[in-house]
Amino acid sequence: MKHIIFGILTLFVTIQIGAQNKNRIYKSHNEENGLLTVVTNDGDYNFQFYSEDVVETSFIPKGENLKPESHAVIMTPQNVKTTYDYSGNKITYSSDAIAVTITTQPFRISYSYKGKEMISEKRGYFKSAHQPMEMVKGNIVADETEKIEFNLTKEEALYGGGARALGMNRRGNRLPLFNRAHYGYESESKLMNYTMPIVMSSNKYMIHFDNAPIGYLDFDSKNDNTLTYETISGRKTYQIIAGESWYDIIGNYTKLTGKQPMLPRWALGNFSSRFGYHSQKETIETINKFQEEDIPVDAIILDLYWFGKEVKGTMGNLKFFRDSFPNPEQMIKDLQSKNVETILITEPFVLTTSNRWNEAVNKNILAKDSLGNPARYDFYFGNTGIIDIYSDNGNRWFKDIYKDLSQKGVTGFWGDLGEPEVHPDWVQHATGSSGEVHNIYGHDWAKLVYESSLESNPNLRPFILMRAGYSGSQRYGMVPWSGDVNRTWGGLQSQPEIALQMGMQGVSFMHSDLGGFAGANLDDELYARWLQYGVFQPIFRPHAQEDVPSEPVFRSDKAKNFARYAIEMRYRMLPYNYNLMYQNHKYGKPLMRPLFFEEPDNSKLFDYSETYLWGNDILVAPVLEAGKTEQNVYFPSTSNWFNIETDEIIEGGQTKSVATHPAYIPTYVRAGAFIPLAKSMQSTKDYDDSNFQLQYYHSDEVLKSERQFYSDDGKTVDAIEKGKFQILEFEAEIKRRRIDIAFEAETGRNYSAETKTIELTLHNIQKEPKRIKVGKKNVKGKYNSKYKTLTLNVVWDTSKKQNIRVKFSK
Repeated sequence: MKHIIFGILTLFVTIQIGAQNKNRIYKSHNEENGLLTVVTNDGDYNFQFYSEDVVETSFIPKGENLKPESHAVIMTPQNVKTTYDYSGNKITYSSDAIAVTITTQPFRISYSYKGKEMISEKRGYFKSAHQPMEMVKGNIVADETEKIEFNLTKEEALYGGGARALGMNRRGNRLPLFNRAHYGYESESKLMNYTMPIVMSSNKYMIHFDNAPIGYLDFDSKNDNTLTYETISGRKTYQIIAGESWYDIIGNYTKLTGKQPMLPRWALGNFSSRFGYHSQKETIETINKFQEEDIPVDAIILDLYWFGKEVKGTMGNLKFFRDSFPNPEQMIKDLQSKNVETILITEPFVLTTSNRWNEAVNKNILAKDSLGNPARYDFYFGNTGIIDIYSDNGNRWFKDIYKDLSQKGVTGFWGDLGEPEVHPDWVQHATGSSGEVHNIYGHDWAKLVYESSLESNPNLRPFILMRAGYSGSQRYGMVPWSGDVNRTWGGLQSQPEIALQMGMQGVSFMHSDLGGFAGANLDDELYARWLQYGVFQPIFRPHAQEDVPSEPVFRSDKAKNFARYAIEMRYRMLPYNYNLMYQNHKYGKPLMRPLFFEEPDNSKLFDYSETYLWGNDILVAPVLEAGKTEQNVYFPSTSNWFNIETDEIIEGGQTKSVATHPAYIPTYVRAGAFIPLAKSMQSTKDYDDSNFQLQYYHSDEVLKSERQFYSDDGKTVDAIEKGKFQILEFEAEIKRRRIDIAFEAETGRNYSAETKTIELTLHNIQKEPKRIKVGKKNVKGKYNSKYKTLTLNVVWDTSKKQNIRVKFSK
């Protein structure tokens, strides 16, 4: 359908609250083929639905052309059913969920979701003299910047902007969009290594500013109910993303920008990592130590000593330093024989003192200065150039490096300093200036590593550890960490907030250097509490400067024992955690979830990160202060909660003071949940998904519950699409004096349905049952009258449904 309307003088001249740029005058509009164009005196607006819950708005200033290319969006606009109406001075363009309303006089644009207004443009797009970018000195080169301005309500909390340590509600801050490392930060950091042009509101909407160049997000810093996006150049495009729930919003955003691929299962295990292992001998001896101490480990990460003897002067060598690593191929094979993966650090810098500088110059792989010569400048590690991953030569050369290392057996890569750490404003890349590509350098570097990993090993899932990225980077399998946090309690305190915020913004594998990175603080309590928190963060990776050992095998017996307990718990959680990875890949759900996801209308939770959900069913309250013997925990009102260690049941909807324990942090399970637990193992390669424990947390208040758990071989690329998977379904239903439990399985077309041996434990069983049936057979279970648990062994052919009935006397 085509509608072309030219503006006419209207009698509707009443000034409305929240009117937009008073100098913007409506001229005409055109609705055709799923695109609404509104012409004004200073430019055109384009409105297009990607889905019924996502609408994109672009402003094209007069004299400019639309810039269609997005760094983030990969979704093709769907064939969305839309309605169009032009009545009086209002144009309404709607899907079944989102309505865009353009008031022609005075000009105003607003967005509503199912009849409720979400947000409106204030002045919309305009240019102004830029404010000094005090945290990004030397990188704003324009005399003026471009802005898009919106109205906010007084009450709404704001989230987003990437990784920061500010408190969950970021309203009141003006935040640079300029990826930059903050060495040694603690409980506060306004600018870190991974920024994102995303705003989320407690009113349940998201705005993604679809533009790469550097700039700012102003979260109402002047306290005048204004949200402002500011940039030096680029697209004037944003998407409004809505949904019924927080999960819907994140799911819609990750449909738009790409879902995180499944990681290899070993990525959920324990990593041995430090700055760094100096030799092949030290690397092997460290892993041997883990195995001697019976502490599980799945991977070891080699920092920059793998390519040079010294910290400075060798970056860019990108070849094993044979004096220290005389036979890396054999080392990697030896590690593989111990079920340990090898991960190597790489950086995008080639020092003039490195072995590859002349090669880099001759092969024309480096970014340029204004004269077209290789850009050279000084930073901590030496005089350097930076690889131009945007040029064909640079991209191909860097890919070949990764392919060569992959062929040696390396199965994971660590991309460090990818903000890039030093990136002068005069540096020119093939596609633009440093300011134009700075924020997406890490994003596109991750793409390069992801593609080269798959080209080398098309049947193995890549593992890519990166410090910097931008919106949409999750689709390249990026696993980011929160930078060089200080080894202090303040450093630990900021970590839940950072991970929760990034999960909300689609990047769910954000994690910290467990134990803290910076400083020589040897504190066993801090170390233990950080690792205990790490059990319930996406990646379990202790890492530190070598002044203080990060590996538990080199700590005191007390710290080592606490670490061993935490790591063993991490491994027992493997089937639950692997299902979280699947939920993230399939639906975009974060692994770590703020409590306002449970209670979206509870404003007391809008700025709360001290307690969070690990997946749907585990409530975690990390201990974030020294010497704490008790702490307050909020228990969401949506459930009652079982203490995972004692089975004490706590009623939801209250804050309660709970005792802490030195060996673990307060952890609770949702009533009615099924939690699968693996048997003990030294490596995830030892995991046997045909033999596991299943905990059912029975509650009379939960009459029916159902959970699903995904499984595959832990390594196949696109296992779901290839039909190489199985989903186990567990259901419990409470009826008169009995509990009925059913096991069913959905098995992929190319996956073998195996028999499972399951040790099923029912919690909160107040008396011994009268009779237990598995299928048609009467069986005996083991009832524990002290802990009120019932345990029975179930052998289940997953090609068939299995029914279990537990019957009680009156």
